Amino acid sequence: MTVRDDPRIAMLSVHTSPLDQPGTGDAGGMNVYVTELSQALARRGAQVEIFTRATSSAQPTKVEVAERVLVRHVAAGPFEGLDKNDLPGQLCAFTAGVLRAEARRAVGWYDVVHTHYWLSGQVGWLAADRWDVPLVHTMHTLARVKNAALAPGDAPEPLGRIIGEEQVVEEADALVANTDAEASDLVADYHADPARVHVVAPGVDLEVFSPGTLGRPALRAALGLPADDRIVLFAGRVQPLKAPDLLVRAMGVLAERGEAVPTLVVLGGASGRPTAVRELEALAYQVGVADRLVVRPPVGREVLAQYFRAADVVAVPSHNESFGLVAAEAQATGTPVVAAAVGGLRTIVEDGVSGVLVPDHDPRTWARALADLLGDDVRRAALAAGARRASARFGWDAAAEQMLKVYELAAQVRSAR
Repeated sequence: MTVRDDPRIAMLSVHTSPLDQPGTGDAGGMNVYVTELSQALARRGAQVEIFTRATSSAQPTKVEVAERVLVRHVAAGPFEGLDKNDLPGQLCAFTAGVLRAEARRAVGWYDVVHTHYWLSGQVGWLAADRWDVPLVHTMHTLARVKNAALAPGDAPEPLGRIIGEEQVVEEADALVANTDAEASDLVADYHADPARVHVVAPGVDLEVFSPGTLGRPALRAALGLPADDRIVLFAGRVQPLKAPDLLVRAMGVLAERGEAVPTLVVLGGASGRPTAVRELEALAYQVGVADRLVVRPPVGREVLAQYFRAADVVAVPSHNESFGLVAAEAQATGTPVVAAAVGGLRTIVEDGVSGVLVPDHDPRTWARALADLLGDDVRRAALAAGARRASARFGWDAAAEQMLKVYELAAQVRSAR
């Protein structure tokens, strides 16, 4: 079994659509990953169909997002009112929709099934078996790893997810890890066959996320940000896992010590709890920094790049990240990153070169790290230059080239099995 030079790929993303705006609900880095990888594969001659669950009756059944890239909305359960934890009960309906779409094609239409997150892996397992094509799976996050580093107050991932992940690991012809650390987790925690685990680093759109030409004063004026403040930017979902509350608490520590408190700009919407943003604002009031917190909704990529360039520092305090796309994109714009030393962030952020890795989630540690960097213009400029150099490692075209090789290896494994 081989994969043709211009493969037809069934890309499955059950719980979140690549068309959704990252930064709210369940939409995040995975949305960007699926969209950008699909387009990069299409530039290499592939034809990609992305299957995702329909969440509105107004959504068209098909949307062409780029040449040779099609998004298919599959009806599975009620359009609204379901969150990610409700979706296992709708996998049968989603699978039926995927199989029906393929049934309208010529026999042997798809060459490979590439699934994202364990829910999609369950569907892809059946589809790949039915079509006799290789199954390639990207986990994005792992339940056992998340449960080992839970944020305070966050609920652990259920046993059903862990069992589901184990099944996908067993059945996949190839597993794609974002970093060497994730590959090690797959082998150590899920007993994955090392020969089937392949590391393919996600990319960054280096045309959109670049240093740009506008200076910081002009950018801040255009975005309505304080001209003279030190600005720390957080971009992502407002939820315990991403830990924006840690940054607010760190600002509270600085205020209590009588030190300069930067302006914290949060670009993101509530995820998990609809009151998450109000809770973050209430926390800022409690620790005495309400006037230093600016919360705005998530924005598109071009505007996000402007926010990165306008900030002095981008902070990524997550309790776990399989890759850390925000950190990679921020560095590509030439802005230093202060990140938690967890998961893929340890790969993306070169400590002392492109940013700073913080060893724990203690607000006092973060207060010191932020204050030291914001107070040292020379060091920040050196890290900015290092951030731009570090970003050169990541590009979606390179990721697509590697992924095509993974597809071929997966086909060989499928033949052998």
